[in-house]
Amino acid sequence: MAFEPPRRLVRALGEAAPDGAGWLAKLPEVAERAVERRELAVERVQVPGGRSSLVVLVRTADGTPAVLKLAPRRARPESERAALAHWGGLGAVQLREGGGARERDEGVLLLERLRPDVSVRSLPEAKALLEAAGTLRRLWVEPPGSHRFETVAERTGRQAAAMRAGAVADDEVAPLVDAALAAREELLAAPPEQRLLHGTFRQSKVLAGDRMPWLAVGPDPVVGEGAFDLARLVRDRVEDLVAQPSGASTTRRRVKRLAESLEVDQERLRGWALFRAVESGVRARRVGRERDAELLLEFASWL
Repeated sequence: MAFEPPRRLVRALGEAAPDGAGWLAKLPEVAERAVERRELAVERVQVPGGRSSLVVLVRTADGTPAVLKLAPRRARPESERAALAHWGGLGAVQLREGGGARERDEGVLLLERLRPDVSVRSLPEAKALLEAAGTLRRLWVEPPGSHRFETVAERTGRQAAAMRAGAVADDEVAPLVDAALAAREELLAAPPEQRLLHGTFRQSKVLAGDRMPWLAVGPDPVVGEGAFDLARLVRDRVEDLVAQPSGASTTRRRVKRLAESLEVDQERLRGWALFRAVESGVRARRVGRERDAELLLEFASWL
């Protein structure tokens, strides 16, 4: 079978990873090798798929549905493997194998099959937020001892440097960047807890399953406080929020409701939501996704 990467993946790698073309060139060979080694029967490549990996729907030798995921090193697939192993299927998709040295080097993961076309985002908004928050609660556990996961301070430190550069190049975003960076400094001064977090959690990352109604997929795990994880969920369906006249007040109510539902400090959630929206907005503008940048920066201005 020809393992042709979806256009969405090719476009995303072109925006974010200068070396993405090299990984894409090797992808068919790596995929073929992974399939043959496991004696998998390939059904199809998942389209449109994700922005950082190739997802292939397969069946194992005994006919069990599964997913073969291949990701470049920059997507930190070994960090994902370690987090999924630590969660052990509680709230998240299960690993089907531990992975040998070659799999770790090539970014290959074999996962349980969920329903790839049915996410929490398909539910009405209020129900979607409730189910997503419930899934997130199960993921917030103590990290393993002597873990090697990136911390919130480390990840946002890299992002902060890029944001400062964006503010220098664009006077329009400078006030929002200043506010976001000030919020980060204050939040990192006294974090309330250290938990293993999903890292990129949103409604579309929660899929329907058979073992449990909803399970999270595609983590980019990080260790820090829960408010950082929840902050990304605050802006889900941002295009709908910006389109409605009451978007600002709806956003503030959402912050309050989500903070209360997961027992997170409301002001800390607001601060991380501000930082993450500005960071995403500045990054979108840097790679030419102007419409996304406008939505995100307007959303951030409400916080």
